[in-house]
Amino acid sequence: MFGMYNKPDTDNFLDTTAQGLIGAPLDRPEGKLKVTGTACYAAEYVLPDCVEGAFVLAPISAGTVKWIDRASIAGMPGVLGVFADDAMLRRAAQGTAGKAPAQGVQTVDYFGQPVALVVAETFEQAVAAANALQIEYAATDPVQLDFDPEAETTPVVDAREDSAVDQGDLDQAMRDAIHSVDVTYRTEAHAAAAMEPHAAMAEWNDDHLTLRGSYQMIGHNVAELADSLGISEKNVRILAPYVGGGFGSKLGISYEAVAAAIAARELARPVRVVLSRQQVFRAVMRRSETRQHIRLAADAEGRLTGIGHEALTSNLPDEDFAEPVTQATDFLYRGEHRRLAVKRAKIARTPAGSVRAPGEAVGMQALEAAMDELAERVGLDPVELRLRNIPERHPSSGTPYSSRMLAQALEEGARSFGWDRRKPQPCARREGDWWIGMGMASAARVNMMMPAKARVTLTPQGGLVVESDQTDIGTGSYAILGQIAGETLGIPIDHVSVRLGDSALPTGAGSGGSFGAISTGSAVLSASRAIRKTLASRLGCRTDELVLRDGHAAGGNRSASIADLVGEEALVETGRIKPGKTAMQYTQASYGAFFAEVAVNVWTGETRVRRMTGAFGFGRVLNAKTARSQCLGGMVWCIGSALTEELAFDRRDGHLANPDLAEYHVPVHRDVPDLDVILLEERDPAASPLQAKGVGELGICGGAGAICNAIYNACGVRVRSFPMTLDKIIEHLPDPLAN
Repeated sequence: MFGMYNKPDTDNFLDTTAQGLIGAPLDRPEGKLKVTGTACYAAEYVLPDCVEGAFVLAPISAGTVKWIDRASIAGMPGVLGVFADDAMLRRAAQGTAGKAPAQGVQTVDYFGQPVALVVAETFEQAVAAANALQIEYAATDPVQLDFDPEAETTPVVDAREDSAVDQGDLDQAMRDAIHSVDVTYRTEAHAAAAMEPHAAMAEWNDDHLTLRGSYQMIGHNVAELADSLGISEKNVRILAPYVGGGFGSKLGISYEAVAAAIAARELARPVRVVLSRQQVFRAVMRRSETRQHIRLAADAEGRLTGIGHEALTSNLPDEDFAEPVTQATDFLYRGEHRRLAVKRAKIARTPAGSVRAPGEAVGMQALEAAMDELAERVGLDPVELRLRNIPERHPSSGTPYSSRMLAQALEEGARSFGWDRRKPQPCARREGDWWIGMGMASAARVNMMMPAKARVTLTPQGGLVVESDQTDIGTGSYAILGQIAGETLGIPIDHVSVRLGDSALPTGAGSGGSFGAISTGSAVLSASRAIRKTLASRLGCRTDELVLRDGHAAGGNRSASIADLVGEEALVETGRIKPGKTAMQYTQASYGAFFAEVAVNVWTGETRVRRMTGAFGFGRVLNAKTARSQCLGGMVWCIGSALTEELAFDRRDGHLANPDLAEYHVPVHRDVPDLDVILLEERDPAASPLQAKGVGELGICGGAGAICNAIYNACGVRVRSFPMTLDKIIEHLPDPLAN
């Protein structure tokens, strides 16, 4: 029905329906399965004759694989084979024993890169053999092991020319400014750290592959896997009905899927490959560390005349991805003189890629901390500084904003949090051994729509079936898509069934970039409205007269049960949506504001977040419970980014020193205080036919900056390096006996 989305949908259709499902805080229909342990995740399927694979990871940061000595594990119990590349697979099929030369030169690009898969009858046998397998390496000097932006030896490339902005004369604006800030902030690398490890189970039926895996974008993953195996996409089916978190780390096909498929084809048996927690940390992509140079120029009243945000990120030499650090800076605040740029350092570490809210997650926290520094120099309340700098249009392109709830989020968040009780001077409030401070920050995340399809079936019994390969990674896709269809067609939610995560179904948008709900949801809306039109015709009324509720239809002085209108043959429609002109004609983003109160120990510098409020505007709220859950999760990420999370790479050999949840410190229950989420209801017709925008990542964008600002307000220490561990605070603390 919708097709290309070229014109904002202003008819407010979902405000005229009668079922009352949209926006309601409904439970996730699969929730009981998950909490009782009966939802089947990728590694939990029981397949007859299935065998197990375990990876061998490279113990060097750069070099080549010279020899793989199969004979070293040939006599171990249960061992079925060693798989490393296609050439070695052919030799294995021909019965080659002993040392097998690698295919030409097999390059090792980083410490922890998978170089071989050992398959055995049991998991324990596979792990034991993988640990015993002898591999000879030829180590070479890596291009660079350490992320050291000041080192002349660090090769740097301009990686994101498409996002670079150089407008006006920022240098002159800085010289002319009444008030200015010129600071550098740093953030450390992050792990996605999803609860479910990466896993895949591969099974062949003749030349057709079925892969049960933990992936976010299975429509794209089918193409990636087929390309890796050199087969047709028609011969690949991926099943991912439940995904235990991904946060970007499962966007693409990874080692385990390709290795499991190759081994299963050669052994003619199903093969399961599950990465250990340590292997996930070492081999799966990370968020890049960053160095961010921020310059702010303002007039006497604190209005920005110039803004500069230049970032250095990192990745492997041959990888193109660069964390889009300046993504929100591009549109968030005014300032006619602008310079934005992102460059990439080439270093031999685990590849960098998209982790929850790539760009804004680390860029916003640094920008918002710098804005706090400017507020202090101007002598202006931090909330008021931001309100004064909200532009009327995009400051570079001049395009209008589709909708923008930043001012409302700032004002409502401040009121609810009690911001007026904040004392602007540091060290002004002390409770025993703790200084208490408040800080705030804006939130922003770009909004995106992706192509999506979904099928909706209205059965002769008056039930609804919604189908798409859209995944649910814990965000609530099962709930939201059912609510959209049920609301549009007047079917109670307990009569709605949603099938997801099967590549044989219509291709949804997938889960990533906060675009899943609005994209695949719009496709569901399209299909449902097409069925609604058929029902109106059969009832004999105009579509705009039709009222559907609880399985009954009324309109034009007629009424009937929906089941009677359907008749003996189900009504089936496939809805489609693609981004169109609205994506180019409007600047689209979700907005919000964070407010945090922290306590800083006067003796040790230990920081505890005592309470936190987030106010968020992201178009129409589709499910208040799942939306709030996403915001809460994002705010927990903010606490981790601010205080604890960092990947620690050994500067001598590049190995990751904290590759598990014991040493990579995500916030635990004791770290997370009372969190208050305010959902600001609005409509954004340009963003999607649902008039909704993405929310899955908004809650992480900027909150660490609010905590940074609260630390300064508490104890007067301005930390420009995240995470703000106590060792970065303690040496700068004022004398606790003098306060």
